[in-house]
Amino acid sequence: MSVDLKGRSFLTLMDYTPDEIRYLIRLAAELKAEKKAGIRKKRLEGKNIVLLFEKTSTRTRCAFEVAAMDEGAGVTYLDSKSSQMGKKESLPDTARVLGRFFDGIEYRGYSQSVVEELAKYSGVPVFNGLTDTDHPTQALADVLTMTESISKPLEKCRLVFCGDTRNNIAYCLMYICAKLGIHYVGCGPRELAPAEEVVRRCAEAAKESGAVIEHISDPYEAVKGADALYTDIWASMGEEELIPRRVKLLTPYRVTAKLFEAAGNPECIFLHCLPSFHDFETVMAAEQMKLGYDIREVENEVFFSPRSKVFDEAENRLHTIKAVLVALLGDEK
Repeated sequence: MSVDLKGRSFLTLMDYTPDEIRYLIRLAAELKAEKKAGIRKKRLEGKNIVLLFEKTSTRTRCAFEVAAMDEGAGVTYLDSKSSQMGKKESLPDTARVLGRFFDGIEYRGYSQSVVEELAKYSGVPVFNGLTDTDHPTQALADVLTMTESISKPLEKCRLVFCGDTRNNIAYCLMYICAKLGIHYVGCGPRELAPAEEVVRRCAEAAKESGAVIEHISDPYEAVKGADALYTDIWASMGEEELIPRRVKLLTPYRVTAKLFEAAGNPECIFLHCLPSFHDFETVMAAEQMKLGYDIREVENEVFFSPRSKVFDEAENRLHTIKAVLVALLGDEK
């Protein structure tokens, strides 16, 4: 089946069919192999991309910049201090201007409505680098990592997310699992349960793919039979004031060596979108510990175990983002 995504935006995986998502993952694997072999085809030569960052980033910014430059595109980076968007100039006007200058726009920030408005008014493809409710390029990297690390088909896999099951990572994982027929288990406190609308949309997609989407509060029950165990930090950027309550709610869901082994699957892998609090070597973790709050969502023993794929996963952000850029903007050679 031929898949043509040229000219489309990449705002959420819910806009894409299962075949289109599988195509992006296959393309990412091919582009990764090319990079390893030193092959450069410059499919984006002559294209220019702007990166709009309202939230800071390591992996997303680096992945977009390297992916674009590997394929011959020019890149302009604008953070919140470098643009008048939303301050002296309205979002629609900014989108219209950038659409005249650039072939594609990446946005990483807060509201999903911003990335949607950019797509509505710019007239060029827009790529979601992260919002408060979605992170689609991360989900592609996660599933590419699963295909590389787990021998069974995706449709036979059980992915368990432990922690805040209403955050953007939990949501994007639910979306891609629902689309591809993966068994998704959200494991967290009822106080941090996903929005009913998100669950409803995923349930509808799951009817077509055969996916199972469920939520279990007991972590030891949830992880049984897991093929991949995933977690994320307990407070996102700008949510530091929530740490005391989050630590109280989420400490039972910390991924310890004991919980990881409770999966009962010697091939179960550990995934994390990064950054991670797995020790007290960061300023934030050390400061919070002085205040009496252990914000580690995973133990070092799991994070650095042979079954941890977090750095493979981080690398795969580059290859899956490159696949999105090539598929939506590129000239396949």
